[in-house]
Amino acid sequence: MNTPPLDALPLETLRRRSSTKWRSYPHDVIPMFVAETDFALAEPITRALHEAVEIGDTGYTPPQPGVAEAFVGFARRRWGWDVQPERVRWTGDVMMGVVELLRATVNPGDRVVVNPPVYPPFFDTVAEAGAVVEEVPLRDTGAGWELDLAGIEAALATGARAVLLCNPHNPTGTVHSRDSLRPLADVAARYGAVVISDEIHGPLAAADTPFTPFLSVSTAAAAVGYAVTSASKAYNLAGLKCAVMVTASDATTVTVRALPWEVEWRTGLFGALSSVAAFSTDSDAWLDGLLARLELNRRLLADLLAEYLPRARYRMPQAGFLAWIDVSDYGWGDDPADRVREGAGVALHHGPFFGTQGIGHVRLNFGCGPDVLREAVERIGAFARATAPLAQVSERPTRQ
Repeated sequence: MNTPPLDALPLETLRRRSSTKWRSYPHDVIPMFVAETDFALAEPITRALHEAVEIGDTGYTPPQPGVAEAFVGFARRRWGWDVQPERVRWTGDVMMGVVELLRATVNPGDRVVVNPPVYPPFFDTVAEAGAVVEEVPLRDTGAGWELDLAGIEAALATGARAVLLCNPHNPTGTVHSRDSLRPLADVAARYGAVVISDEIHGPLAAADTPFTPFLSVSTAAAAVGYAVTSASKAYNLAGLKCAVMVTASDATTVTVRALPWEVEWRTGLFGALSSVAAFSTDSDAWLDGLLARLELNRRLLADLLAEYLPRARYRMPQAGFLAWIDVSDYGWGDDPADRVREGAGVALHHGPFFGTQGIGHVRLNFGCGPDVLREAVERIGAFARATAPLAQVSERPTRQ
């Protein structure tokens, strides 16, 4: 039996929110830039937080908040991945975990491979750890994106010490396949490097492109890898602060256990409580409903772009609720998001923030109701018609 798709909250309710998405721009701007979604929380999460507030449970996070055990169950149910609870440790958010793991595994000045276009904090996190970014861009195959394994090997062969992997990839929505992750692990092992895999979008993989946890692909991946993930992206919990760091070998587990205790203390109690609820079986139906909505929306976006922005290039993401769209043919400059916000009243994320490969691109968040998505694309289409002669508009397929 198919799960019915989630419905978004009414716009008037959403505008009462005080988060970044709803307080960065005036109310006449449709906010589709930051990775927050427009749905009510899963009921088990709401129940856990209500109870905590009711009894004043707002103190420090306990030594054993149940996050590890809850994640172990989730990983087994959703991905068929058997994780040992003693190999799970928690912290405030994924980027906190990444920077601490980098500090523990590379030396100041070492080079760390990233694969742009990529989530902008990857660049800042590497610098925060005292390391240096080495860019090995994703390869555009014409039908999608994939890791440039030859380029990564060349970087490691000349001294890069780590690969900071985005799996699934933000902003392209690429779900890296087992066939690409296994050789990545092999090459890292060959050169004595580590792979730190940000897997926060893993719960949001589409049914036709199942998510593969990096640590699960081989003994080499277990030996060289660290995974950092969270319920925050799928369940819209970013402000509550909880992520998990996962290992799969004795040596990597020792490294994580040796991190300062303060790394764990940064976890918010509400983050831990909500993560336990999110990872429980009680929240599975809500997640299935979210995935059903995102499946409809990613296809709706393709249709809307074909109708209102036929010169845009968009490939439906394999995971998540973020669309990577090339609008360079409209002549809105290197960073089209500013022009679109000013001219159409729609706030999109800035393509160049993801690397030079993002010039002429925008990232659009479709984790919303279909009516909001339609209005946003219609507004951008009207702006496009007002800023360029219709004779210049040539039909180009957008569904890839």
